[in-house]
Amino acid sequence: MSIEKVIVLEDDAVVRNNLENYLRRKHYDVATVATIAAAQEYLNKDNFDLIFLDVRLPDGDGTDLLKQIQMRPQKPLVVMMTGYGSVESAVVCMKNGAFDYLIKPFSVEQIEVILRKAQEFTQLVKVNQFLSQETDDGEVELLGNSPAMQNLRALIRKVARTQATVLVQGESGTGKELVARALYNVSSRASAPFIKVNCAAIPENLIESEFFGHERGAFTGAMNKREGRFELAHGGTILLDEISEISPSVQAKLLRVLQERELERVGGNRTIKVDVRVIATTNRNLEHSVEKKEFRQDLFFRLNVVPVQVPPLRERAEDVPLLAEEFMRRFARKHGVHIKGFTDTATRLLKNHTWPGNVRELQNVVERAVILCEDSGMLEPEHLGLGGAVQPSSASVVVHGALEPVQQTSGFPTLADLEKHHIFAALDRCRGNRTHAAKLLDVSIRTLRNKLHEYNGTAPKSEENPELIGDDF
Repeated sequence: MSIEKVIVLEDDAVVRNNLENYLRRKHYDVATVATIAAAQEYLNKDNFDLIFLDVRLPDGDGTDLLKQIQMRPQKPLVVMMTGYGSVESAVVCMKNGAFDYLIKPFSVEQIEVILRKAQEFTQLVKVNQFLSQETDDGEVELLGNSPAMQNLRALIRKVARTQATVLVQGESGTGKELVARALYNVSSRASAPFIKVNCAAIPENLIESEFFGHERGAFTGAMNKREGRFELAHGGTILLDEISEISPSVQAKLLRVLQERELERVGGNRTIKVDVRVIATTNRNLEHSVEKKEFRQDLFFRLNVVPVQVPPLRERAEDVPLLAEEFMRRFARKHGVHIKGFTDTATRLLKNHTWPGNVRELQNVVERAVILCEDSGMLEPEHLGLGGAVQPSSASVVVHGALEPVQQTSGFPTLADLEKHHIFAALDRCRGNRTHAAKLLDVSIRTLRNKLHEYNGTAPKSEENPELIGDDF
């Protein structure tokens, strides 16, 4: 609810009381005053969303207050009211920042239209402010002609036309966010907001405020009311990226939003209705997390209405050349170079690599190759930085430039073996600093922490300190 607190500044008691009663029936928080001085007292004490402001008042001209309001950092929308309307007066008010203009007497229908316009305008402004802070890497399509990708696109088309909650699961780097965006782009909500929340990147003590918003004074530093991501997504879609990373307390509150489609801001007691389609992503097996009591079973069932599994790149190796060519073109444009293509040897190397980092790893490898290649040249195996090995038939990984054996659980290393060794290699390279290792691995610090907990603290120690350094989570 973008518009909540309203001031009615009107010296005519009948008009003032009628407008107040109507707004209160619509569940707005209303303050009524008859003078500019009284309105200024309210404005100095609190932030308001909307003001109905009479032009002619006992202690001055309403347009003067309108001009003052435009100088405020948190300025409300202003609807000017007058019983002496003229085109000239309306033009002056609009030039000075009025949101709308009413001539008395006015009808309930006119107020209803203004309130709806104000709600829509305020939400649009706040969504645009939020989106302007987001970065977009330009990936907007799911590439690949393999049967796995054709089936995935068919499922997206079928699910997108519904309002069902979707849980997108897959390994890191497979393109789960692209699947979520594709679901949004072909849905009936495509013209409404698409709001993303990276649950793994938000500190645990702030995620509730990010989800549900907060009231002024709810905690130290909360100087103003703030709408949460669910409110910003009202009428549209919200993407809860890495949903497995939220704490149990927030899981319980999120469950209520999914069940009741309503929420309360931190520090508030007002129930706010939201109409939001939820898409969640995770690189974990949530069923296993439920078994370990790390994730609520009832929330899992609420999220898993329509499960979508994104295939890893190794299961669609025939798509690698197509993806590599597309990434080559994009990065050549980005870095201002001309690349003729991949040599046959480089293409074979790409096709035979197992891609534990999936599409994201391929993307990084191709960008590095484009940067290292000579302008107007061909991409060679040495540009790819894959060690020249076609496929890791021996269980080894590179640590500080040398091959070291993987501690295998069976005769051939499993993906879990390789992942564990890769994480330890990153920690070793970063001398035990988890923060730096997480950045090197391109995962959140929380994800790295959870992985280390799975390994029961068997990570390598820092050479400089027997304890891990950089443990800032």
